[in-house]
Amino acid sequence: MITVYCYDRCTTCKKALKWLDDRGIEYAKKDIKTEHPDDISLKKMHVRSGLPLKRFFNTSGLLYKELQLSKKLPTMSDEEQYKLLASDGMLVKRPLVVADGFVLTGFKEQEWQKFLGE
Repeated sequence: MITVYCYDRCTTCKKALKWLDDRGIEYAKKDIKTEHPDDISLKKMHVRSGLPLKRFFNTSGLLYKELQLSKKLPTMSDEEQYKLLASDGMLVKRPLVVADGFVLTGFKEQEWQKFLGE
């Protein structure tokens, strides 16, 4: 079973969930705003993903821009970034897919096909 952290008003999340539903892929849905992962979980997800930590940030989000994180992140340690991500689910790139063998950030159909099959 995979877990999908998403936000109901996000059109990308809606598209991603439809993609899963259309393929009959079962998932547990979590609201990124109210059930966002803590810093320890985010660190584990980051390590498992093999992605740069910046890929976990919702760089197009209002909060990201308000906090001017594009300027601040380069000087922050990974631990500080995990704590920041854990402080507000709206900072986390969505949808965020967590499975036993992989973690995906955002909805890129080719990437999802590779890991989730069609």
